[in-house]
Amino acid sequence: MLDTIFIVESDESDIRLDVFLTDKMDGFTRSAIAKLIDVKAVLVNGKGVKASYKAKTGDSVSVDLPDNVIPEALPEDILLDVVFEDNDIIVVNKPQGMVVHPAAGHYSGTLVNALLHKCGDSLSGINGVLRPGIVHRLDRDTSGLMVVAKNDVSHQVLAAQLAQRSMKRTYIAIAVGNVKDDSGTINKPITRDPKNRKKMSVQQSGREAITHYTVLQRFKGYSLIEARLETGRTHQIRVHFASINRPLLGDIVYGAEKQPYGLCGQVLHAAAIGFFHPNGEYMTFEALPPKWFQKILSFI
Repeated sequence: MLDTIFIVESDESDIRLDVFLTDKMDGFTRSAIAKLIDVKAVLVNGKGVKASYKAKTGDSVSVDLPDNVIPEALPEDILLDVVFEDNDIIVVNKPQGMVVHPAAGHYSGTLVNALLHKCGDSLSGINGVLRPGIVHRLDRDTSGLMVVAKNDVSHQVLAAQLAQRSMKRTYIAIAVGNVKDDSGTINKPITRDPKNRKKMSVQQSGREAITHYTVLQRFKGYSLIEARLETGRTHQIRVHFASINRPLLGDIVYGAEKQPYGLCGQVLHAAAIGFFHPNGEYMTFEALPPKWFQKILSFI
């Protein structure tokens, strides 16, 4: 059996257990999660509960899965752009097109496969064998900076900063159309789209989602923006800008299906990250947008 443990953060309180785990466990449907809960393969603080149980801040949710349900993540010799590394953390600049961790349909070629080759067993085990060291994620087609934990203590320190919203994450993106205000805040709750579970959408029943933005430059038909996350919902920046009719260039999920310039995904880059190292030192890292991103700016 494989045991994976999730800790409920403050902004995840009062969410149904089956919904909480569906969001956490890629490749598992809500009905599959419900079956695991029914057979007591899911325990909350060591006790069996119902799928309708409302998660509480600090709850420890353990999931036991038969070994044949979860494939093994194997080390792969994949080149990584390492920005910083010590015994506690590793900061990488993820390329567009790379999936962060193995999930249904993507069991190789991921960031985790690359990290296992580089770091071996020196990765946090809190999120199980498929997501060792992964504290936060970037979408497959979003490039940029991620911090990964190399031990459980570091993972807990970084995860606490995410929960307390003290980790700083800044993105650069190109939005389609003219973003009217020079700066502003999009404060709209986000949850799974009721009509398409593979998408997220703005819904009053969703979880709080806050994005601050500044327009860096305007072009004919496009806006170069800087977005700063206060919360970190799935697809948050993409959903928020689509909600104001300014979807990100290249985003075929929330924008136009046909995209110009031969793009392979949304023009979105995690350009800066700031956090307290487990030793207490505040650290910041920056990464320029990739060359293909900069080339787009010369076209528009």
